[in-house]
Amino acid sequence: MENTILTIENLYAGYGDVWVVKDVSLTVSEQTVLAIMGPSGCGKTTLIRCINRMHEVNRTASHKGKIIIDGENIFDINPILVRRKIGMVFQRPNPFPTMNIYNNVLAGYILNGIKLRKDEKDEIVEKSLKQAYLWDEVKDSLYKKGTFLSGGQQQRLCIARALAMRPEILLLDEPTSALDPKASSMIEELIIELKKDVTIVIVTHNTSQAARVSDMTAFMYLGELIEYGPTEKLFTVPKDARTEEYLTGKFG
Repeated sequence: MENTILTIENLYAGYGDVWVVKDVSLTVSEQTVLAIMGPSGCGKTTLIRCINRMHEVNRTASHKGKIIIDGENIFDINPILVRRKIGMVFQRPNPFPTMNIYNNVLAGYILNGIKLRKDEKDEIVEKSLKQAYLWDEVKDSLYKKGTFLSGGQQQRLCIARALAMRPEILLLDEPTSALDPKASSMIEELIIELKKDVTIVIVTHNTSQAARVSDMTAFMYLGELIEYGPTEKLFTVPKDARTEEYLTGKFG
């Protein structure tokens, strides 16, 4: 077994006394891509929002169980520190509209009041944009607003912004659902490339996308983890009838 970076133990999460995620346990190895699939409303997004403690931003949010990264339960760590280790990119590209491309990449440092020298900033911006396959397209317009970019470029800018904090884990919540096929395929290539440096957890509705980019797949249904295993195995010989029905388009 490769080195485990993330362990989820008996996690329940929801709102008030309604559980949306029910008793989920799984482990994720370093430098892998985990796809979380399942029909709408099955708890996928709630699960990954728990992993970087975004779920608790909602006043009625509730949770129990453990999420362990580097041997520590994240619920015992300051959420700001958790979010430095665990970056997140959302469904719709959301560059900060008042910031230029350069400052968008550095937003995590700016918002956390982390002071950097000019040469450090330049290095982080260039490295992060290169990692996100965006440097060559924007290097001559770093001081323009991030919102002038195309949707696919904006999403790669958001990925660069998350990578700039040098996270150990990157959470992607349906990162291509608002993009056209060409932009989507660039993001997929990027995911495969990035796993050399960072562990990735991606929520996707798109079963063929999960098959293309992930090493491991988790299938959720009605808040429960139905099946979890190597992607190729889960897609070819699913153990549970519900997994098979979902993969063959019977529901979802």
